[in-house]
Amino acid sequence: MQLEGKTAIVTGGATGIGRAVCLSLAREGANVVVNYSKSEKEAEETARDATAAGGQGVTFKADVADEAKVIEMVNFAHESFGSVDALVNNAGYTQFIAHTELDKLTDELWNRIFAVNVMGAFYGIRAVTPIMKAQGSGRIVNISSVAGITGGGSSVPYAASKAAMIALTKSMAAALGPEILVNSVAPGLIYTRWTEDYPDRNEEIRQTTITQRLGTPEDIAGATHYLICTADWVTGQTLIIDGGRGVG
Repeated sequence: MQLEGKTAIVTGGATGIGRAVCLSLAREGANVVVNYSKSEKEAEETARDATAAGGQGVTFKADVADEAKVIEMVNFAHESFGSVDALVNNAGYTQFIAHTELDKLTDELWNRIFAVNVMGAFYGIRAVTPIMKAQGSGRIVNISSVAGITGGGSSVPYAASKAAMIALTKSMAAALGPEILVNSVAPGLIYTRWTEDYPDRNEEIRQTTITQRLGTPEDIAGATHYLICTADWVTGQTLIIDGGRGVG
């Protein structure tokens, strides 16, 4: 897909991986809707940088766990730019809880993690489907995690939610093809503001990664760009981006 003049919605687009994805798509001339729930200042900055990069960046505040707001966001993108060509489900939620501390895994925590990570992705997919079907094309990329494959990660509910995203990717690819291609990216540990406070854990992972470095948001943006722009015969797949840590 050529991105010039096309429109992409990136949930959780203000910072980290989401910001890198927004800028990657904007450099190709895309209109980018930068979704955020709390990081308004960072979202506005990302939108400005996306415009400076060659696209057109706008912001939209929405908690993706609220389906009505997701529908409003998708309609806003469609009415503003005339199409919705790509959706990147990047918004996520977790808490750092040791996997052995089962008593800390409350129903409230499980429900919030699944509401954002799984239902939020599904709400976005359901909202863009009629538009993409009418256009005859569309690309959806779900940002999952290697935690959804290994069962590791920040908490048990997080790992379960990311596994659910991978299953959702397969189900939606089968349901929405051939017009809409649905794929997933499963990052390993990515160095962002959420991980910088854990230097010991970061170093442990770096030492057990073939590439001997942590991932960056740009690494994931590159994989997402590939699935949107280049991978015309790929759907229902999960691309693991972990520096080779999962090998062997």
